Amino acid sequence: MTSNSRLTLITGAAGGIGRGLVERFVAGGDRVLAHDRDAEGLRALSAGYGDGQVLTVASELSDLDALRAALAPLTAAHGPIGAVIANAGSAEGLSLAATRAEVWRRDIELNLHASYCTFEAALDGLKATAGNIVFIGSVNGLVALGHPAYSAAKAGLISYAKSIAIEYGRLGLRANVVCPGTVKTPAWQARADKNPQVFEELKKWYPLGDFAAPEDVAEAAWFLASPLARMISGAVLPVDGGLMAGNRAMASELTLELF
Repeated sequence: MTSNSRLTLITGAAGGIGRGLVERFVAGGDRVLAHDRDAEGLRALSAGYGDGQVLTVASELSDLDALRAALAPLTAAHGPIGAVIANAGSAEGLSLAATRAEVWRRDIELNLHASYCTFEAALDGLKATAGNIVFIGSVNGLVALGHPAYSAAKAGLISYAKSIAIEYGRLGLRANVVCPGTVKTPAWQARADKNPQVFEELKKWYPLGDFAAPEDVAEAAWFLASPLARMISGAVLPVDGGLMAGNRAMASELTLELF
């Protein structure tokens, strides 16, 4: 790890996609600030890396003052944050009927408000380095696929990223969104326990006939955060096996052809 390594903040780092992100950015030469509310998960994560490659941050992500306080000693010691991968999120309310006010508030707070706090906490560093932020959104933010509060929050991330892109672009600061489809992570375990065939049944909706792995999401985020994407800002990149390209089953029924 060189002294001029970029300092990258990754939230939700102890989860399935988060671990893939940390691995990719460390492999690319970055020093990673790994944030998660799961302190034990962060300890296990950092144990797999060399000294100083992964620095852990356990704080409340939706509390801006607390997040700034947690990051301050790390940025003082290691320099400004040059990239942010805002990955933290989860879904609770399965449908509108099942979404009570408190469920709505929690889903919006973690999936949208916490991303606002993440950006604001890193903003001074991103300005100083002409850095960039990549939000990990979801195809749920593009079409209705259940989890309405989560979906509304992910749709909000797209609008928020575009606002960042136009307001801070003059400083060289970029903002983009990666929208994964189904990704096989531990978060899906409850559904797999309920229906062991859930993944096989879902594959028919994906033109590529398969789902993304955490590594696929990480590669997309790495690209958008890299100099290779220096002219890309305010963009939305699905990583979804072609799901957002259209509905194969419906197309077959409309054309009376089997695709």
